[in-house]
Amino acid sequence: MTSPSEGTVRAVTIRDVAAAAQVSIGTASKALNGRGRMRAETRDRVLAAAERLGFRPNPLAQGLLAGRTYTVGLVTGDSFGRFSIPVMLGAEDALGAGQISVFMCDTRDDPIRERHYVERLLARRVEGVIVTGRRTEPRPGIGRDLPVPVVYAMTQSTDESDVSIIPDDEGGGALAARHLLATGRTRIGHVTGPQRFQAARRRAHGLTTALSEAGLAPAGEVLFGQWSEEWGRQGADVLLHAEPDVDAVFCGSDQIARGVAETLRERGRRVPEDVALVGFDNWEPMALGCRPPLTTVDMNLGEIGRLAARHILDAIAGTPSDGGVTIVPASLVLRESTRRAAPA
Repeated sequence: MTSPSEGTVRAVTIRDVAAAAQVSIGTASKALNGRGRMRAETRDRVLAAAERLGFRPNPLAQGLLAGRTYTVGLVTGDSFGRFSIPVMLGAEDALGAGQISVFMCDTRDDPIRERHYVERLLARRVEGVIVTGRRTEPRPGIGRDLPVPVVYAMTQSTDESDVSIIPDDEGGGALAARHLLATGRTRIGHVTGPQRFQAARRRAHGLTTALSEAGLAPAGEVLFGQWSEEWGRQGADVLLHAEPDVDAVFCGSDQIARGVAETLRERGRRVPEDVALVGFDNWEPMALGCRPPLTTVDMNLGEIGRLAARHILDAIAGTPSDGGVTIVPASLVLRESTRRAAPA
């Protein structure tokens, strides 16, 4: 009868190398890691034994010997992952080249849970922490004088000495406005989220500034409401009642835009022939599920994550960044909801 382990190949350990070279495990470790003082003959004998046996060092063990764990923590209050997952994927892209893994911790917007997770990450000896969320509003930092670098991504710290990286909400609003103007629209309404949110205010300001530069103003008042399809339906009703000749709507989110599209269709307004439509976020389930597919502003969350990770890597390498806020430009994803208006 064959035993369960028969036929399997056991990994060569440093103990095997030490035995083959007839030295202690400590001496073998120093020789393999280029540390310590020893005779050249001893070092060569250890290296030759390692090569002959096919020894492969354990990266984690090597890291621990060098005082490194090759891990970074990501602390998020975005329970749904709508914003934090793209940020994390971007960070992983940048960290992967250094073989650094990411631990993701969901705080559920609970300060007590956040403190607990930060303590646990530090106990695990992570080499840095990225703090993210679903809002760009300034928030208290996770602590001063922490033993590892901290970067805020898709959110910002109230402490100006911290590194914060956020999307360009204002620039995204201006980008949407200029695109609609380029397609021949001049009566552009705006339906967006709650006015208390910095993102909603900045997107609206970007729109109105770009329109003002073209000698125009928004069609009607900026309609602040909720980040929801239902508000999109209601906001579109309000806009069409006040401004029946509106020929474009810029929405503060893709969810709102999908609701606006439904009301436009119910009122007999064709998109984009009668009314062009632009969203914000490039949330693909919403943007592609819209009819027609939605032109939208992309915040480039992956790039925000990659930039945050590069700040962490620079700090680990001994060149930490100065504090302050970095704004990552938005981009426009063109789809069918904004085809150019036909000549009159």
